Amino acid sequence: MTIEPPAPGEPRRPHGPRDPGDAWVVAPTGERYWGRFGAAGLLAVDAERGVLLQHRVSWSHFGDTWALPGGARHEGESACDGAFREAAEEARVPEAAVQPRLLSVLDLGYWSYTTVVGDVVRPFEPVISDPESHELAWVPVGEVIGYPLHPGFAASWEVLRGLVDVRPAAIVDVANVMGSVPDGWWNDRAGAAARLISRIAGLAGRGVPASVLDLPEHTWYPEWTAVVEGQARSVADADGVEVVRATASGDDAIVVAAEQAVARGRVVTVVTSDRGLAGRATATGAAVRGARWLLDLIDA
Repeated sequence: MTIEPPAPGEPRRPHGPRDPGDAWVVAPTGERYWGRFGAAGLLAVDAERGVLLQHRVSWSHFGDTWALPGGARHEGESACDGAFREAAEEARVPEAAVQPRLLSVLDLGYWSYTTVVGDVVRPFEPVISDPESHELAWVPVGEVIGYPLHPGFAASWEVLRGLVDVRPAAIVDVANVMGSVPDGWWNDRAGAAARLISRIAGLAGRGVPASVLDLPEHTWYPEWTAVVEGQARSVADADGVEVVRATASGDDAIVVAAEQAVARGRVVTVVTSDRGLAGRATATGAAVRGARWLLDLIDA
């Protein structure tokens, strides 16, 4: 593997200094891949309009094809940050308009490309904001295959198409999980619940390995719901976690939440070590994981 700088005069990043990541990686077999530190792109999914695609300019690599807003990652930059930065630079995707759901990673050893699949949570109109696009368009999912696609995106789309509608959700029995750790929760149930929910919020931002959800690909970002009851109902909300305050039985509230999530087409995991509740949750169509499953993920 070798690194080649861009050719003199290559019309990329014309406004401001070039980043060290903007260079070709040459494979042992001679193929070239853009991005010294790998590359990333954003597959933004809008429930009404489809997915956001970029019609690449003629001078770009595999020009005049359609692909995702994306490009070379900066040194030390996460794949998510790189994908969202590139989407903002190329299509003016607003900050916080898209919520990550899945990371799909092609890792060749000497180079990697990460597709960040995300859901549009605040509708926006893309704007061509650098010289790398002929056109930006929302394309219905069923019509993507009819476009002249970038070869790399065409290959990944064969897999991603089947995952566009997969949305995992995790519902946490907070009383049961916090009761599994002897940290003095019995003296301050609300405080212990708040600490656990804060840790879940951190996990929501990091995502979880696909394998722990029995799903394909690399990393998923489930929709997290924390169900609290009794004295813990005074707990504050947390970013990335929906807090459900049970007015009566916490178990009943968890079952209702699971039923509703399954009805919305979610792939649901209920987190509890309560055997009775586990049986009820399984009957809704949800999978069940014990408290240790969640605590290990939080501590990883």
